[in-house]
Amino acid sequence: MSKRLNTEELLDLIAEEADIIVPIANGEPHRLLDILEENYLKLRNVKIHQMLALKERNYILGEMNNHLSHVSYFLSGATRKAYYEGKVELVPNLFHEVPRMLKKVTKMSMVMAVASPMDAHGYFSLGTQADYVSEFIGNVPFVLEVNQHMPRTFGENQIHISQIAGFIENDVLLSEEKAPLISEKDKEIARFVTSDIKNGDSLQIGIGSIPNAVMGMLKDHRDLGIHTEMLTDGIVDLVASGAVTGRNKCTHKGKIVATFAFGTQRLYDFVHNNPSVEFLPVSVVNDPREIAKEERIVSINATTEVDLYGQCASETIGGRYYSSTGGQADFARGAHLAKYGKGYICMHSTVKNDTISRIKFQLTPGSVVSTSKNDVDNIVTEYGIARLHGKSLANRAKALINIAHPAFREELLFEAKKNGIL
Repeated sequence: MSKRLNTEELLDLIAEEADIIVPIANGEPHRLLDILEENYLKLRNVKIHQMLALKERNYILGEMNNHLSHVSYFLSGATRKAYYEGKVELVPNLFHEVPRMLKKVTKMSMVMAVASPMDAHGYFSLGTQADYVSEFIGNVPFVLEVNQHMPRTFGENQIHISQIAGFIENDVLLSEEKAPLISEKDKEIARFVTSDIKNGDSLQIGIGSIPNAVMGMLKDHRDLGIHTEMLTDGIVDLVASGAVTGRNKCTHKGKIVATFAFGTQRLYDFVHNNPSVEFLPVSVVNDPREIAKEERIVSINATTEVDLYGQCASETIGGRYYSSTGGQADFARGAHLAKYGKGYICMHSTVKNDTISRIKFQLTPGSVVSTSKNDVDNIVTEYGIARLHGKSLANRAKALINIAHPAFREELLFEAKKNGIL
């Protein structure tokens, strides 16, 4: 019996009030979702649960209510507007707990995902993904959108033909994320961070211009390991330079470990049939207890604001929701627990042509704390590193004021004294 599905067969698999799980980024099955939208009147109260949607759709915009709707676990350009208009639900989460959360709060009716073509042994690969769906393999019905452009990768993201409810085919190019331009401020921040990174350290590097600048300055390092939630193009360059071997890693020795990849075609070509790269479930990659097993883990992420206690607001901008927690808190805690772990949260000291300080006495009203004062380790701006772990509130405030833009230091000092921090 063929498992290739036509439209009616696909729709027959979807029950009323079904909860459909869709992966991050390029795991998003465009044609399958097109079919749901084209036939939405045949659906009743079906919800799509997803982080980081790529394509703005009518059901995301709330135009198919009572038939098809969207629940977000991380806002993107495709969902932000709809969230602001009250059309999309946003569920707070720690990334490593998303699989467990989905099991608890949804019916787990089905996973719809993109996969590479089946191999000679009957296995599809989820390609650039493992994220929160791979651990459901064998336990939840999967409908695949098979795409010859999806790279075949290794790890815990293989699914056998016997484990799927069916598939369709849709050969489309993967979405690409170009590396942002690197500024002089980015380079200054990266120099401070890279001066702390030693040969043999294992890295978790987030997305953005500062993490890219850091990777660009590590090409002369040796025996680095990679244990990160997201693979980007910068890691391809690190491997090509000979900086990454993973031979000193405590877990998955010699392997580059991630839970998803998002970048350019160059990255997708790099992971294709590459046995040195393993995609593992986010419940493994981002679990602070697993991260801490990498004794020399270095976590590098970004934020939008920090207050004088060291609280980092990384998912709101100007007090308005922009994304969600993602994996920043997971890796901050994991680095905190690791024997020789180090965590760096980076930002420019100001925004809007040096008119607004990102180091504040109090966070902007409406801001949400992503990384707590108890887990934060080092805060980095173009003026230096504020080493906060183990310091009193007064000494934290002094360290943070010292790396603020000079135009705001006197004001921050005044506020700190006025409010009894100093």
